[in-house]
Amino acid sequence: MSNSELARIYINTKRVISEISPLLFSGFAEHMGRCIYQGIYEPGSPRADENGLRKDVLAALRELNFRSMRYPGGNFVSGYRWEDGIGPQDKRPRRREMAWQSIETNQFGTDEFINFCREIGTEPMLAVNLGTGTIQDAANLVEYCNAPTGSHYADLRARNGHPEPHGVKYWCLGNEMDGPWQIGHLDAVDYAKKASEAAKLMRLQDDSLELVLCGSSSSLMPTYPEWDRIGLEMCWELVQYHSMHYYANNRADDSPSFLALSAAFEDYVDTVAAVLRYVKAKTRSKHDVYLSWDEWNVWYKARESTDLRGGWQEAPHLIEEVYNLEDALVVAQWLNVFLRRADVLKIACIAQIVNVIAPILTTSDNLLKQTIYYPLLVFSQMASGNSLDLLVDSPRYETEQFGDMPLLDVSAAHDEAAGANAIFIVNRSLTERMPIEIRWQDVTPKRFTSARQLAGDDPKAFNSWEDPNQLTTQAIYAPKIIDGAAQLSLPPLSFTALGVEL
Repeated sequence: MSNSELARIYINTKRVISEISPLLFSGFAEHMGRCIYQGIYEPGSPRADENGLRKDVLAALRELNFRSMRYPGGNFVSGYRWEDGIGPQDKRPRRREMAWQSIETNQFGTDEFINFCREIGTEPMLAVNLGTGTIQDAANLVEYCNAPTGSHYADLRARNGHPEPHGVKYWCLGNEMDGPWQIGHLDAVDYAKKASEAAKLMRLQDDSLELVLCGSSSSLMPTYPEWDRIGLEMCWELVQYHSMHYYANNRADDSPSFLALSAAFEDYVDTVAAVLRYVKAKTRSKHDVYLSWDEWNVWYKARESTDLRGGWQEAPHLIEEVYNLEDALVVAQWLNVFLRRADVLKIACIAQIVNVIAPILTTSDNLLKQTIYYPLLVFSQMASGNSLDLLVDSPRYETEQFGDMPLLDVSAAHDEAAGANAIFIVNRSLTERMPIEIRWQDVTPKRFTSARQLAGDDPKAFNSWEDPNQLTTQAIYAPKIIDGAAQLSLPPLSFTALGVEL
């Protein structure tokens, strides 16, 4: 259908969903492919600093301003011996890394990761190995990272050049333990038993930890959402967060449905949030557990089996997805969902950050920002304060997968202390411009302070080494706000972010 009719967005700053957790803008770095080696860490690169960290990668990650960083995996963590990655680098063992069939040199480990986090100003989030690892291994890592000197592992950290504790607050109790592909895979009951005992022992080392329980690794898993219920019932009082993982795809090459995937994202959140409410009621608890969407991204082009096997090489090229315009619009909608469900979603980590299904690609002497870099940047910069419950009156269109859907996908943030309002709008139409009116119902806004847009004619267009700036956010004309309302026209296949002074 034609969408020439006017769409309307009504904003009331008193209709608050929740405060927006800064941790919704977080990342994930795994020892997989070229994420760590030749991505974050490449001592041989002309762009490396004295610690081997890529200065251009650090700059791009500082710009994205990830609030926390999950590490070291991922499937990798379920076979990882953390003690391999500490101490003098020339004495660290080379291992056959089973998850991705690669050679792990262990030249980058816990201390290097903490240093990397400090360099980009982010909070570390460490995952412990609950596959081949024991609960004692997990507790020892907490001691190494967080205990003051005077005991074995804390003194070992000091001998390795770090006398002060690292102070790691966020910890994941394993990774995707519901998955048969996972090293040391457990059923729900056995995982929950191991996770609860690990949590108890880790908390005896440091009772200030905030722990993330493994939830279902996908809404398509046959054990979903029963896995989530069992784990939460057995571990409810011990954890603060419950994880979700989801990778979006357009393997059917059905762009109208792909661009409506926020319906699937919201359904996933709603289902697991219902499990949270059920378990809290059943256990008669006063404790709250929130959601940590600690792996999320678009991933479907690099999905052949060879894309996931490293051939026992160091830093093999694995799943180096190239992102196009429609991928970026799906990422923008995902971030809209994070704001719309900020009441229950408190952490979200895009997987991953460099080279491996990532917003950034590198060669030894160059860096490319992919299309998905730009919505991540805009939300990270602009989404603060409270998320708002909007009334959106939008023309609709038919999709094969989700039926009737609105052509506009919208979220908004209100930062009362800064006197600022941010509005994020995706026009899903492949062909039609969308005239819109934005009307503020309880305040009289002064002016637009910024207006940025990512848009293009071809949903499959992407940034390349030859044309790195084909798709970036561009400043657009911001109309005057008259009598509490503003009108503008959004091109098809566009993501628009508006900053407003109230």
